Amino acid sequence: MHPNLERFSGFADLYDRHRPRPPQILRDLLLAVAGTDHPDLVVDLGSGTGLSTRLWAPVARRTVGVEPNQDMRAVARSVPADGSVEYLPTRSDQTGLEAGSADIVTCSQSFHWMEPLPTLNEAARVLRAGGVFAAYDCDWPPTTGSWVAEKAYGECIDRVRQWEERSDADSRVTAWPKERHLDRIRECGRFRYAKEVAVHHVETGNADRFIGLLLTQGSVQSLLKAGRVEDEIGLTRFRETVERAMGAGPRQWYWTYRVRIGVV
Repeated sequence: MHPNLERFSGFADLYDRHRPRPPQILRDLLLAVAGTDHPDLVVDLGSGTGLSTRLWAPVARRTVGVEPNQDMRAVARSVPADGSVEYLPTRSDQTGLEAGSADIVTCSQSFHWMEPLPTLNEAARVLRAGGVFAAYDCDWPPTTGSWVAEKAYGECIDRVRQWEERSDADSRVTAWPKERHLDRIRECGRFRYAKEVAVHHVETGNADRFIGLLLTQGSVQSLLKAGRVEDEIGLTRFRETVERAMGAGPRQWYWTYRVRIGVV
């Protein structure tokens, strides 16, 4: 298995339980740009456990999630969804879908793990004229009203990165910087128009979910699978700080999504 795929094996249930759900406003935005209320086909590349794929089920006649990781795909298929939703065990640059068949192609928090140019070429091939490609990502962590918990999150992630560098674990995976997504869409020459927009979304969370969010990071899971204990990588201290700062009660979380759009 490619290291980029292996990074997300073994914690799909945790991922599906704690990761944010893409908001309806994002769906409405892309429908407006694509000029349709009921797309014939939406393709979700790097669909994971289907959180971003199921968003389209109420409006699309057909939705296809493309996910090569077996663990993620198994969880996605186990969750009921309205409408016609299917998951393919293929790659983002080799979907096998018919040319010009899709209205919208998305990458939800996944484009940075994909070979950019082959993926963009495949998205453009699959899209109809006027169809929309969108690579979107959240700002991490969400704004929770507890700066103490958010600061602890950043400190723990910094410690995890140091351990990755020390153990050479990060050298096996390849990630492309998110801040270059829009430039890559423009530079590939396959899209007539490109821009970046931001949308916002509110969810509910507590200390348990905030801790779970950090545990869904591939970098954290890679170190745990490699035998690092929670004390070493700062997880024990992170848990204690978040539980004191946030408590068990629910609070509103504010997510920002950065959406990079390309129109074929």
